[in-house]
Amino acid sequence: MKKQTIIVTGASSGIGKEIAHDFLTKGDNVVINSSSAEKLKDVYQELGGGENLAMVAGDVSKKKTGEQLLATAIAKFGSVDVLVNNAGIFETKPFLEVDEAYLDKFLGTNLKGTFFTTQAIIPQMIKQKGGVIINIGTPLVNHALGGANITAQMASKGGVHALTLQLAAEFGKNNIRVNTIAPGTIRTPMHGDRVDESAGLHLLNRVGEVQDIAEMVYTVAKSNFISGATINVDGGMGAGHHLN
Repeated sequence: MKKQTIIVTGASSGIGKEIAHDFLTKGDNVVINSSSAEKLKDVYQELGGGENLAMVAGDVSKKKTGEQLLATAIAKFGSVDVLVNNAGIFETKPFLEVDEAYLDKFLGTNLKGTFFTTQAIIPQMIKQKGGVIINIGTPLVNHALGGANITAQMASKGGVHALTLQLAAEFGKNNIRVNTIAPGTIRTPMHGDRVDESAGLHLLNRVGEVQDIAEMVYTVAKSNFISGATINVDGGMGAGHHLN
């Protein structure tokens, strides 16, 4: 299989770091991104810092970060074949306590980050006559949980799911495939030490691991005929819950 160049945002920990590691170990070139330059340098070294790896620190909600990612990928590897819009934030707050600044935080990273990074990369994919965009969403966009105060996050992630469909429609003629992968609760630093308390949210009665998501991202990236899809990798969360 031809070596490709993959951009992964939000790659300093958790799912993003594992996605980057998976592509690297399977022989691809990878450009990693994080808003934290310090964390990014640590991960760069952890992943081996070899000739197949590059890094760009920056806030994905700013289009210039996407432009820097593109420039780095082209300068070092000559192409951009896959963009994984993984950067995202998660926390909880009751709806009636959400103010404009709090909502903007989620819209900025989760939605604008996906929107403008993609906008920076797609012209290169058009030039190359093909490419893959993979957005990270959530099954909770279509499956609400009473007692989970996540209106700000879901408003932003719902936008990501809608954006996936529109991009797939607009750029399908350019051989650009766009999909959403929607994880369940995954064991990452974002979810902390009590992550296993969320096991019952999944029909499998356990949480997922970062490898579960990375494997699906790789599969979708290398497929030639999946576009406009939302693929739940969620242990059955979108279908129901386990009454443990």
